[in-house]
Amino acid sequence: MITIIGTGRVGVAVAIHLAIKGLDDIMLIDIIEGLPQGEALDLTHMCATLGIDIDISGSNDYKDMSGSELVIVPAGFIRTADMSRLDLLYKNSEVIKAVSKGIKEYAPNSKVIMVTNPLDVMTYLAYKVTGFERNRVLGFSGLLDTSRYKSLIAKELGVAASTIYTTIIGEHGDTMVLLPRFTMVGGVPLESLIPKEKIQQIIERTKKMGAEIIKLKKWSASHAVGAGVATMAEAIIKDTKAVIPVSTYLQGEYGVSDVCVVVPAVIGKNGIEKIIELPLNDEERAAFLKSVETVKSAISQLKL
Repeated sequence: MITIIGTGRVGVAVAIHLAIKGLDDIMLIDIIEGLPQGEALDLTHMCATLGIDIDISGSNDYKDMSGSELVIVPAGFIRTADMSRLDLLYKNSEVIKAVSKGIKEYAPNSKVIMVTNPLDVMTYLAYKVTGFERNRVLGFSGLLDTSRYKSLIAKELGVAASTIYTTIIGEHGDTMVLLPRFTMVGGVPLESLIPKEKIQQIIERTKKMGAEIIKLKKWSASHAVGAGVATMAEAIIKDTKAVIPVSTYLQGEYGVSDVCVVVPAVIGKNGIEKIIELPLNDEERAAFLKSVETVKSAISQLKL
């Protein structure tokens, strides 16, 4: 069973994509009476229409996540256009503490995908509160930020986004480090296809894309998040060994410890099966370390 804690727009988007993939039965949990139960019914009818045979249930009680192989956490307050992801720290840390305690009690053998912002800080908090091994606590964001980056590159070059490979490191936020040197378009290095100045413009727009979406539709992104989280879930449930950038607790990798930030990793049935260390140059490493310090500063404000 896969449990989703938090059935707002993001949680429902995640549920839709999980259901379409037919990976496992789904349990929706929320503190609002009736909401997860109603969404479960609606999604059940969607599955019947599509010929998907999985069970979807809703509950207001953490105990109903018992037996879950995977717990996905989009619970919490959303970001408004004038807020940074870090502005959400104080509001969402109390939510994630409570959720993490529930997971520890009722789904002690699960893997956890954190979706709540500020993503890296909340991933760190969930790791510390659950006490799980680090491979079992993953933060979603890398697939979202790289999808935005790839879509802009695809539009600039007039190519399919599916032909672009890239990755990302650092914070899910303003100091994220996109990596043109590790970006390939059909096997061709990006830097040989687009001028450096234009690449930098694409990177800056990628960093601001979350706020741009909020400003336009008056709500945070959900569709791309749902698709990305379901992709991570599929890698775990099907043990695909996909290489995905995820937020994870570092223990010396990249010369960094006691922080959760995004790095590429192999994802399979055990969660994070291997962290991939990229051969960064001096400029990339400096940007990464600056991003790490931003997250560490935010973590220092947590009350564990």
